Amino acid sequence: MAPRQTPTIRQRRFGAEIRRLREAAGLSAPVAAAQLGADRTMISNIESGRFGISEERLRRLASIYECDDPELIDALAAMTGGRTRGWWDEYRGKIPPDFLDVAELEHHATNLRTLQTAHIPGLFQTEEHARALFDLFVPALPRLEVELRVAHRLARHSVIKAEPGLPYVGLIYEAALHLRIGGRRVAKAQLNRLLEESERPNVSLRVIPLATEGFPMAGDAMMYAAADSPRLDTVEVDSPIGAVFFDSPTQLSNFRRRLDLVEQVALNPSESRDRILEIAGEL
Repeated sequence: MAPRQTPTIRQRRFGAEIRRLREAAGLSAPVAAAQLGADRTMISNIESGRFGISEERLRRLASIYECDDPELIDALAAMTGGRTRGWWDEYRGKIPPDFLDVAELEHHATNLRTLQTAHIPGLFQTEEHARALFDLFVPALPRLEVELRVAHRLARHSVIKAEPGLPYVGLIYEAALHLRIGGRRVAKAQLNRLLEESERPNVSLRVIPLATEGFPMAGDAMMYAAADSPRLDTVEVDSPIGAVFFDSPTQLSNFRRRLDLVEQVALNPSESRDRILEIAGEL
C-alpha cells in the first residue's frame, strides 16, 4: 500500500484518535504492530494518516488497546476503508487544501457551531459577497483562483439545504453585519440572504450585539464540528496562515465552554432576525 502524501483532515483525525487509544493502553507503536501481526512501521503510518486500515483491523486494534467505548469504536469503523471522494476533491490542487478540509469536516459533521466576528459565515455568503471578499486579498489573487474559491464556497451550502439539513448554530458579532463588502447593494442582498437562511428549521443564527462588554474569542473565527462520537469532534480556527485544527479532549472541552459563554451574551434567534432586518433597512 503506497502511503498518502497529503492526508486529509479526516484521515489525520482518525490517526490522532488511534494514537490516543494506543498511548492510553501504554503500548509502543512497535509492540502494537507486533500484536496486530503487522509491519512495525504500520502503526505510525496509520497514526499520521498516511495509511488507511480495514474495519476488521480497526476493531482488532481497539481490542488490543482495551477500548471499552462502543460508540467511539463504531464511529472509527465508519471512517475506515478507502477514502470516498467528495465534491470538494475536484478543487484539490487548485485552492488551498485547508478549504477542502473545512468542507470535508462540514460534510461529515453531525452538527456545527460557528463563531464569526469579522465576516458573514462562509456557508451563507452570496456569490457577489464572496467574490468581493476574495478580491480584497493583498497581493491580489489570480482571477481563476478567485472564481474557484467562490464556486467552492457556494458549494459548501449543500450541507445546510440538504434534507433534513445539518443542525447549525451561527454566532455573528454585529460589527460583521455592518461591513459593506462589495458596496451597499451587495451588502443588503447578503443580509437578506441571512434572513432567509435563518428561517430554516435546522439553522439558528445568533447576533452578538455591539453593546456587549466582551466575550471569549472576540476577534476570532472558528468552527466546532461535532462527530458521531464526541471524542471525534474537531475545531477549526482561522489564522493568518490558514486553518488550524484542534482535537485533544482538553481543547475540545475548552472550545465548547467558550461557545457556551458566547451564546449567553448573544441575542436569541428572533431578536437576531430583527437586528439583521434593522441593519439591512439602513442600507
